Amino acid sequence: MKISGFTMVKNAGKLYYPIREVILSVLPIVDEFIVALGDCDSDDNTRAIIESINSDKIKIIDTVWDIEKYPDGMENAHQTDIAKSYCAGDWLIHLQADEVIHEKYHQTILENCEKYLDDKRVEGFLFHYKHFFGDYYHCIDFHGWYPYEIRIIRNMPDIHSFQSAQTFRRIPDFDGLSYRKKEGTFKLKVKLLDAYIYHYGWVRPPELMQKKSKALDTIHKGETIAGKMYGLRPEYFDWGCLYDVPEFRETHPAVMRDMVNKFYWKDFLHFERGYVPKNRPLMKHERRKYRFLTFIEKHLLGGRQLFAYSNWKLLK
Repeated sequence: MKISGFTMVKNAGKLYYPIREVILSVLPIVDEFIVALGDCDSDDNTRAIIESINSDKIKIIDTVWDIEKYPDGMENAHQTDIAKSYCAGDWLIHLQADEVIHEKYHQTILENCEKYLDDKRVEGFLFHYKHFFGDYYHCIDFHGWYPYEIRIIRNMPDIHSFQSAQTFRRIPDFDGLSYRKKEGTFKLKVKLLDAYIYHYGWVRPPELMQKKSKALDTIHKGETIAGKMYGLRPEYFDWGCLYDVPEFRETHPAVMRDMVNKFYWKDFLHFERGYVPKNRPLMKHERRKYRFLTFIEKHLLGGRQLFAYSNWKLLK
């Protein structure tokens, strides 16, 4: 059995993505790790960060991004597909540039990949999620924050990254362009693993959180719209009220130790009850409708989400 890891990334250094930690978190259990490295800005050091790992397992594929050809976030999926196309493993572990796997789940991953290697019904594996928000000590679990996602897939040519690269689907006769088209696509049949993805996408210094947020909106909405959206916003990102965000009392992956120790922006976070973010639109989980749904889910449904996102067929 051979396992490949893969990701795509651009400007990870200047936008505070933990790309080194992402790769290191699965490097012990993969035979290779493929990185589709986009055309980074001249002041970015992503290549140097990746090369500093100094592993023969890592293969960098240089790419050029084109958000006009692949709008609405589809360039993320396109770049993910490029990395996937270079993978030689039977199973492929996909991590986004802000997703880390704790070393305590390595054995679970290996055992299940081996167990289902010849069971062709299983097209992938589903992971639980921990979404860190604001700092390394709080995980948000409000309505709309996806509790699961596919992060291991079987190496099949018609399995493709989907929409904005959040997930995967089987797309026969794919045209190479339509990453958001649902017609003629199929949800993957997956097994749920007793393992978590640690998602750090909303944890970085406030000025870099703002830049990362703008960069992501540029990929999805284009430079003109994103420029107007952020033109009047302050330099620092405002996470809003963190009063009800649950505390994280467990351990982080060992590879994250240095980044956790560098945390310094506590004074920019607001834990006072009733705090309202300034100079930005409310995020989905902050709107009254979704706050009500969160209350129902947590207090009456034991945490089960209503109208939950589900882009897979779960095998028992």
